[in-house]
Amino acid sequence: MDVLGGAAATRRAEAGSATDHKLKGVRVTATVANMTDIAARAEGVWKVYGSGEAQVQALRNVSVELRRGEFTAIMGPSGSGKSTLMHCLAGLDTVSTGEVYIGETALKGLSDAKLTKLRRDQVGFIFQQFNLLPTLTAKENILLPLAIAGRKPDPGWFDTVIKTVDLADRLSHRPTQLSGGQQQRVACARALVSRPDVVFADEPTGNLDSRSGAEILGFLRQSVQLHGQTIVMVTHDPNAASYADRVIFLADGVIVGELRNPTADAVLDTMKRLDRVVAETPVSDH
Repeated sequence: MDVLGGAAATRRAEAGSATDHKLKGVRVTATVANMTDIAARAEGVWKVYGSGEAQVQALRNVSVELRRGEFTAIMGPSGSGKSTLMHCLAGLDTVSTGEVYIGETALKGLSDAKLTKLRRDQVGFIFQQFNLLPTLTAKENILLPLAIAGRKPDPGWFDTVIKTVDLADRLSHRPTQLSGGQQQRVACARALVSRPDVVFADEPTGNLDSRSGAEILGFLRQSVQLHGQTIVMVTHDPNAASYADRVIFLADGVIVGELRNPTADAVLDTMKRLDRVVAETPVSDH
């Protein structure tokens, strides 16, 4: 397997103006892309849980565009809203106000059946827990979403995915016969085999050792560079984020900045400053 071991390590992080949280050194961009170049986007999204004194505003007027063929990492302190943002973008959770789009399809107002079909056909998922069925082989797990949809895989693309994740000699093995890294590679292949518009990965290396984690990150990097896949990854690991083209930082439910072409050191430094700013910010009633 050709692992691209942190190509971002030689890339320079951009510096920019202060944010609403006075997080200096992180560029906040407001570029407008051609809509055909956008795989998913959020417009003025709020996500509110509970009511009254128990109300929690997990996302507050968040707008973001995710470009096709780009690897985006989402980071922030615990409780910043990063997982909530990913779940809303992926159609796994609904927004309180605002709008989310996959391609040009607005998720608000879709019936359960149409939303399920959209997630099945246009979105791939990779989670920290591998979520493999123990009674199925690796190949059967990979092809399961297509089987449920009544679709057959594209043979050429299937072979490309299997070669990329280096699983050709493991396809007949069940999950208990695979290492953690191999199981996560099966999960990655499953997410990509339907050729989705965008793949969402929630802490995909969280249960892996450093070597296996590097293999998964290298695979995700390759899927972007070689096959034009769009990847959105939530992570707390600066090294994992350094594999991305772009890192978005959240704090208190708000996007406070981003880095392009990040290095692990630049991400770590930004997270340290962000943690300090959040700690020093008084809690408001919003």
